[in-house]
Amino acid sequence: MMLRQMQALLAQFYDAPSVYDVDDFLTTDRQQLDLPTNCSDEQVVIAQSGDGAQLGVFIDAAVLARLAKNNPLNMLNGDNLSDFCTAFEGVSHFHYLTWRIERGIPVSLLELELQAEVDKYAGALLLLTQQQSGRFPSRLHESMFDRIEFVSELDDESAERYRLANRHAARFCRKLDERFLRVRRQRPEAWLAELRRFYRCGHAEKVRRTNE
Repeated sequence: MMLRQMQALLAQFYDAPSVYDVDDFLTTDRQQLDLPTNCSDEQVVIAQSGDGAQLGVFIDAAVLARLAKNNPLNMLNGDNLSDFCTAFEGVSHFHYLTWRIERGIPVSLLELELQAEVDKYAGALLLLTQQQSGRFPSRLHESMFDRIEFVSELDDESAERYRLANRHAARFCRKLDERFLRVRRQRPEAWLAELRRFYRCGHAEKVRRTNE
């Protein structure tokens, strides 16, 4: 139910509904998706089949159990931020993939990771602002983009893709914060409009927008 609520948050936030429900594709069993035992706690697997694509979402059972006891949708804090990001990343990957597939639009791996980085930050920012009576969480950007570690099992190509996604997303999110939220006259509606435009961009346009 929590993952479905996260997906509903994304769908409403971006005005991007999908006919697919993440809970229908979820597994907590690595073997079911042929994942190695030492893989990260979140993975989305997609494979081409004869009549389309097969999709599976893995999120570690321990992550889901901790979130069930300390629900970030009710109160996001330092104790559950990491698990929130893990689960929200899986939901982001799933929702973005299915939303694009429904429209016959291709998706690159960097594009997928970049969108997930933006989604995690925007989702956490939205929740914290709502939960803290509108107060802007000034340390959130640092926590989510500067204090990160990548899993050691990543190959060089994957590690570079994650680093690029993090760097592009950090720059883009900081720019939006400074333009629309860290000012005396805040404009959250303009912040949301920019994020919605970004969501609809493809790989090249996303990268270009992060470098403006």
